[in-house]
Amino acid sequence: MKESFSRRDFLNRSACGFGSLALSALLAEQAKASAGAGKLASNPAHPLAARLPHFPARAKRVIFLFMRGGPSQVDTFDYKPALQQADGKTKQLKGFELQQAIREKVPNVLMGSPFQFAQHGKSGMWMSELFPHLARHADDLCMIKSMHTDGFDHGQATVRFHTGVDTDVRPSMGSWLAYGLGTENESLPAFVTICPSMFGGARNYGSAFLPAIYQGTPIGGADALAAGAEISNLKNKHMSSKLQRQQLGFIQKLNRDHQRRAPVTNQLEGLIQSFELAFKMQAEAPLVMDIKSESQRTLDMYGIGKESTDDFGRQCLLARRFAESGVRFIQTSHAMHKQKPGILDWDQHEELEKNHRENAMGVDQPVAALLTDLKERGLLDETLVVWGGEFGRTPTVQPVKGKVGTGRDHNPHGFTVWMAGGGVKPGYVYGATDELGIRAEKDKMHIHDLHATILHLMGLDHEKLTFRHGGRDFRLTDIAGNVAFDVMA
Repeated sequence: MKESFSRRDFLNRSACGFGSLALSALLAEQAKASAGAGKLASNPAHPLAARLPHFPARAKRVIFLFMRGGPSQVDTFDYKPALQQADGKTKQLKGFELQQAIREKVPNVLMGSPFQFAQHGKSGMWMSELFPHLARHADDLCMIKSMHTDGFDHGQATVRFHTGVDTDVRPSMGSWLAYGLGTENESLPAFVTICPSMFGGARNYGSAFLPAIYQGTPIGGADALAAGAEISNLKNKHMSSKLQRQQLGFIQKLNRDHQRRAPVTNQLEGLIQSFELAFKMQAEAPLVMDIKSESQRTLDMYGIGKESTDDFGRQCLLARRFAESGVRFIQTSHAMHKQKPGILDWDQHEELEKNHRENAMGVDQPVAALLTDLKERGLLDETLVVWGGEFGRTPTVQPVKGKVGTGRDHNPHGFTVWMAGGGVKPGYVYGATDELGIRAEKDKMHIHDLHATILHLMGLDHEKLTFRHGGRDFRLTDIAGNVAFDVMA
């Protein structure tokens, strides 16, 4: 296997920092000379300094909007007229695993969507009534309707969505991007996760065997409201910034003395730089996280101050502020249960109509505001926004105690994810499920394929972005993954 961005690269060829203009010039130079693609800059410096991609990138950063629990594709973006007509009918779904139906030995009863669908924009994008604000961005969306994954359980599927596997501890998608590209702002982490999902825990933003500098920095927790979310241990209550600088200077002098005697100095250099990053973050991160400087128009646009939209509105606004400040990968996680106890996000095994409506209300306006805000600031074209959950839901009713219920079970065989900005085709639909929305059939896209495509949009070859560990080269896409070039503008 060809090795690029490998552990050898990390030890011997750390990246040098440069500004956005210099990066643009270097990317143009790389487009002319592909022989240099995928190389790190040659001067040893900050381990998070910006690095050259393998080829010119279409996007500079990613904002990942994770909808925890599994939104129902047939109630949101995957309109199925045949399912509507078959509502209430019993259907023998051959070879299709339906956990609850199998356990309770009851027939599969089809359930049409309780929500009205309509076409929007010049593209005629089908969307349900759950997303009136997002519908105004129909022509910005690249809708992938043929997603599929492995595993029925939330934790299993969530970890796979974030790391590519669920049977081992592997680096998360954000960590791979931080490792491959560094950051545009050396005073902030390359990867932040806002109110991370409880499913999968720290594995969703961990760096595993990659150097720890590439792991995500959590802001708040799964059960914390975004209004009070903070970066742990960012403030020092015991000494002033001036005294901390003096203390750090003394520690770094000791580290430099040790470095001169150390056999492998670049690893120690990474540790030294992580101390510097932590100190710089104390000054810069609070400024980025302080939304008081935003206009009232912006706060209202995101729905901040309204009960239904305040939490995710704050997450989306913070995502824009971090993106604008040069953070490479920003991850948010919708968790409605913090405001409405009993609603487990999008996991509606019962009362799907009521709970999906409330969940959609919590994200529709904030997500639409994020797209509007990025576009108005000239950031959408260079920012890849990704929206989706760990899997979809069945077109059948989930039985409850042997009776027909009011919700849907988990479905990893076919679901919808959408992307916007960052070099994808706007107003475009890729792939399809069958007529009932059960399985992905046309242009199927596995999680590995999605990861390969995201990396490609960021200028990285998923087969070359490797790290040597335990005697072999590892990558985000494991031993699979195909880039979906058709989704690219």
